[in-house]
Amino acid sequence: LGRRKHHLGYTQPETRVSEIDLNGKLLIAMPDMGDPRFAYSVIFICAYSAEGAMGLVINKPTHDLRLSNLLEQLEISQSTDARDMAVHFGGPVEHGRGFVLHDYGYHSSISTLEVNDDFAMTATLDILEDLAQGRGPTHVLVALGYAGWGPGQLEAEIAQNGWLICDADADLVFETADALKWEAALKKLGISALT
Repeated sequence: LGRRKHHLGYTQPETRVSEIDLNGKLLIAMPDMGDPRFAYSVIFICAYSAEGAMGLVINKPTHDLRLSNLLEQLEISQSTDARDMAVHFGGPVEHGRGFVLHDYGYHSSISTLEVNDDFAMTATLDILEDLAQGRGPTHVLVALGYAGWGPGQLEAEIAQNGWLICDADADLVFETADALKWEAALKKLGISALT
């Protein structure tokens, strides 16, 4: 197989994108990403099929919105056990809609998308009500909006070296500081961001 060269000194094997299952994978934006909304972003892919892809940016917290503010705006009462956390910019599509990426152990009684054995995503109000009461999933990332691609669009961006792909793990997604996630994701591929 031929090999592609990337700017970061990393050589990625040539692969037909259509052969890859991107569900539960991370997309790492290349440094020369043309769209500033995705510069240095890491995106967790929640759903991927022939119809397109949907993912959440996991390393761009909003600067002025926390979960407690969001719950207050939605008039959801909070107990003293409620966890507070940053709300992330999940992507430019439906940026007024909330999405919660979480560990597989939690399932909404309304609707939860099971991504794989480690991750799930819920976009219904009951998960926010659970979080407001100190219940719900152990590992959580709350986002407004999502990143979406139509049929063949993401594959084309990958083929044009817009994104690198790596496996997701809970430590990187939920525990690593947002400012360090891009470099940490590159490191999983054996790449130094300084190369």
